[in-house]
Formats: sequence, C-alpha cells, structure tokens
Amino acid sequence: MSRLDLTLACGRYDRVWPLVDGRVRPEGIDLNVIALEPEELFWRMINHAEFDVAEMSLASYAVAKAAGDTRFVGLPVFLSRSFRHSSLYVRRDSPLTGPADLAGLRIGVPEYQMTAAVWTRGLLAHDFGVDLASITWRTGGLEQPGRVERQALTLPDRVRIDPVPGTLSQALLDGEIDALMAPRVPSVFRREGGGVRRLFPDYAEREAEYYRRTGIFPIMHMVVVRADVAQAHPWVVRSLYKAFTEAKTVALAGLADAPALRYTMPFLLDALERQREIFGADPWPYGLTPNRTALEVFADYLLEQGLTGQRIDVTDLFAPSTLVESRV
Repeated sequence: MSRLDLTLACGRYDRVWPLVDGRVRPEGIDLNVIALEPEELFWRMINHAEFDVAEMSLASYAVAKAAGDTRFVGLPVFLSRSFRHSSLYVRRDSPLTGPADLAGLRIGVPEYQMTAAVWTRGLLAHDFGVDLASITWRTGGLEQPGRVERQALTLPDRVRIDPVPGTLSQALLDGEIDALMAPRVPSVFRREGGGVRRLFPDYAEREAEYYRRTGIFPIMHMVVVRADVAQAHPWVVRSLYKAFTEAKTVALAGLADAPALRYTMPFLLDALERQREIFGADPWPYGLTPNRTALEVFADYLLEQGLTGQRIDVTDLFAPSTLVESRV
C-alpha cells in the first residue's frame, strides 16, 4: 500500500525534529514538514486551512469549535507550553509593584483571544484577585503595527478592547498603556537601558511554586488535522498521535545523553536535574488524562473571559481515537 503524503506546519521544536530527520516515521504517512512562526501559522490555518496537519493555538481552536467550526480535528499533542508569570511588563519608572495594582488600568496584548493572554488573565484573576472587567485591553502588534484578531470574536459588554494604532512596545514607553502582556520578550526590554522591567522579576520561583501548588504546566499550542483529511483517512489521526508521542520520547532521551552539550546552554545539566525534581520523568505529557486538570481550568477561563458562550467539554476537543491512552 502506498504511503499518504501530508503536510505538517509547526515550529522548530526538538520534540518534533525526530519526525523531520526520519528517526520516527508515522505509520503509512510521509510528512512534509514546514517550519513557521505561530503568528503566521495560526492566521493561515484559521483563515484558510492551508495545511493537512498543523500546530494550533489552543484558545483559537477551542473558541472556533465552540462556535460550531468543524474544519479541524484535535489531537492531545501539546507542542508548546509556557508559564506566564514572565510575560507581564511595565515601565521601569512605573509605580506598579504587583499584580493587584493592575486593576482599572490599560493592559496591552497582541490579541485578546491568544492562549497566553487567556492563561495570564486567569492567573491575575484567580491568584491575585484582579477584577478583569475593570481593565481596558489595548490590542495590536508588539513590534509592527496593524495586528488584528485572527478570527472574529463575539464578546460580552464587560470586555473592553481598544486597538493601539502603533506598536505595543512603543505604547508602553509612551504611557499609552500601563502594562504589557506579551508571550514574546519585547525589544524594549531586551534593549540596554530600554526603560522596561518585568512585573515579576522573580518569575522563575513563582512559576515553580505555581506548578507545585496546582500541578498545571500551561498548555499553549496543540495539533489539529484538517477534518476532510481525517474523514477520508480515519487511521491518520491515530498514526500521527502515536508518532508525535514517540518523537517526544526520543527527544527527551537525547537531551543530556551526549558527551558534549547538544544545546548552547552552559548549565543544561543543572536545568535538567532541577526540571526532573519539579516535574518528574516527563515534563511534557501528551494525552487527555494527564492534562485534564489544565484543560478544565482553561475551559473555565475561556467562559469567564467571554471567549465562549458556554463551558466547553474538553473531551470534545479531541478525536475519540486519541483518547484511548492504553494503546499508545
């Protein structure tokens, strides 16, 4: 039987690379992997469904599915995760000293619907008691003007969004916004003497404490298969899920298993040992069962923040064949 040619669009992750270099081959599938940055990839997939298989924003997919969009089938393969205590920035001379000070202010964010923003707003509301309805969200491009929401949103009146005509980085410096919520580190923070600081300078310690307390390593991106592909070849979904899982296992095994450092991180071994102490053997689990708590909390946040009209059932986000964990 001939193998099926499929295009996979995603980021350049070590946990995907075994699928690129051939160490892992999905059963019955030849993958053509296209590396793209999230902003471009998500826009192209949400608006044009260009790829057979793609990395996808968890929030954008969940919002679309809750609105009746059936173009994609989800896999519980979570290619991107990140804690978000590090993603809040203020001017260096700002009087703001903690998250409680953000109530009633203007916070910049590239897109209201982006997954990183959903997690960060949830953190502000539930860990620090910030009234999200008191905040005006200023949206726009971080370094280039003109960014808009990747899909149309229907939001309740309590959500106030006001686009920024320029860039969010400059708006922060100019005082047009009081704080910035950004998954990418802004150039004004990296720049020497840039005049910007993190709201949580001790973010690493806070993130470790958050994980120990909640057991949540926030999920950012998942994998979707175009529904027409899954309908024409139902076996594809399970084959891909198994292959992504195997690729991650191969990547984790190779992190420190070398006589020379694989990555340009002088303290890689120390970081890996600290990671194991906090997360255990697998810091990056796939599948619904080990991620149910995080996904249920995320579903609550989507509803609270007006991105869904009713609470989604997290089981409905994924293809049934990927939920049979014992067969992987």
